[in-house]
Amino acid sequence: MPTTITVTVNGTARTDTVDERLLLVQYLRELHNLTGTHIGCDTSSCGACTVHLNGKAVKSCTVFAVQADGGEVTTVEGLVNNGTVHPVQAAFKEKHGLQCGFCTPGMIMTSVELLERNPDPSEEEIRSGIRGNLCRCTGYHNIVEAVKFAAAGSK
Repeated sequence: MPTTITVTVNGTARTDTVDERLLLVQYLRELHNLTGTHIGCDTSSCGACTVHLNGKAVKSCTVFAVQADGGEVTTVEGLVNNGTVHPVQAAFKEKHGLQCGFCTPGMIMTSVELLERNPDPSEEEIRSGIRGNLCRCTGYHNIVEAVKFAAAGSK
């Protein structure tokens, strides 16, 4: 059944009529062409679809778009401010925290929330904080180094 929702996506209010079963990841990718949010597993196992919903990192393949009605969604594209990448995005580039790049948007979104909650995490806290995001290429070492680098830059 079609439902009209209003969601603020990356700072812009958007009103759309959607099917109640439409997932937030599909809403972002298909209706708004925000393809930085990746569809990986559709089971919440990989974290490639992680976005922020009302300031909290969520796996958008497990949230219906209608559940975001009245809320604020930030995608990896929304982290860019006036053409300047977010410090976590810059850290992933600087420390080579990506390889194929498929998991990168979700890793970045999870890491941003982690650093908002804990601006000076230990390596163990970083590894625990990103445990819901899978990377099949890097072995996580450079991802952890990137999060450490971003944390050090925020001091």
